[in-house]
Amino acid sequence: MLNDPNEPNRTDVGNNNSKQPSVPSNSNAEKDPDEWITGDEPMTGAQRSYLKTLSDEAGEPFDETLTKADASKRIEQLQQKTGRGLNKAGN
Repeated sequence: MLNDPNEPNRTDVGNNNSKQPSVPSNSNAEKDPDEWITGDEPMTGAQRSYLKTLSDEAGEPFDETLTKADASKRIEQLQQKTGRGLNKAGN
């Protein structure tokens, strides 16, 4: 199974039995891709791979020229279409 490159690496911290993941306050987990400092750079290898997979599954064209920010937005669109990478109840 491929990891979602838009999701930060999350781990539980301490022994508090909390089911909430720890996300650093400076994380991009909730930041709008249009506000990313490096959003205009070419998409990462992880984004490229995941976007290609999602595009193939959705029967949509794959645009290899997207920026990091645009790739992130396209990944979200294709996740909605395919259901891949979305949090589902009971998981």
